[in-house]
Amino acid sequence: MSFLKWENDQYISTAVINRPPANALASDLIMEVNGWLDAVEHDENVRVLLIHGEGRFFSAGADIKEFTQVESGAEFSKLAGRGQKVFERMEAFSKPIIASIHGAALGGGLELAMGCHIRYVSETAKLGLPELQLGLVPGFAGSQRLPRLVGFAKAAEMLLSSDPITGEEAVQWGLANKAFPEDQVLEKSKALASKLAGKSPVSVKAALELLQYSKTGDFHEGVAREADIFGEVFVSEDAKEGISAFIEKRQPEFKGR
Repeated sequence: MSFLKWENDQYISTAVINRPPANALASDLIMEVNGWLDAVEHDENVRVLLIHGEGRFFSAGADIKEFTQVESGAEFSKLAGRGQKVFERMEAFSKPIIASIHGAALGGGLELAMGCHIRYVSETAKLGLPELQLGLVPGFAGSQRLPRLVGFAKAAEMLLSSDPITGEEAVQWGLANKAFPEDQVLEKSKALASKLAGKSPVSVKAALELLQYSKTGDFHEGVAREADIFGEVFVSEDAKEGISAFIEKRQPEFKGR
């Protein structure tokens, strides 16, 4: 059974997590996310990715029943490692990935969302890492991404207390970009996806690469790479089209070349 359904339309690939009742993030679902990335990575008709949850939740956490089937710590570590690789791939993906979060994004669900580039949330959504309540710790890099997004102190409070925060608090803390009423968050996420789909795929890909330097690379290396990429992008057909459209006061038609 497929728990992740997706469709492509107008340069946007929209994936829906559909694993009732809580869209639990089991290993098979994570690998379906990886399959989605495989399917759209080199598709020129896909420029932006959007993921959201069917029903009441984005994803309310990992599949606890699956944990009971794991017999050793080594097997648990392998399971965690597979998930980490998929979410690392999302973070480094050459096309923007937007998470549209309603209801709850907890545990593995939040770790999936943190692997995305942009997070739009409903104001009343619950976001958290409750693993310590089970005597566990996050397994899909949540302990590493959360401090980088919200700072050490706030991350320590969230992780150690296991208490979730609301969507509004997530925006204040830097965990989410914007919060909306629950009946608007998907619409707003789709509007953002449409906006990004109108950008030059060449410059978007370059910008995403440069943003990675701001997190993991040396500042001076990042600046040097920015200069190199600026030159590479400047001679692209998209750059010529963008400059011409600006001078001619019209909307550009980017081709991704």
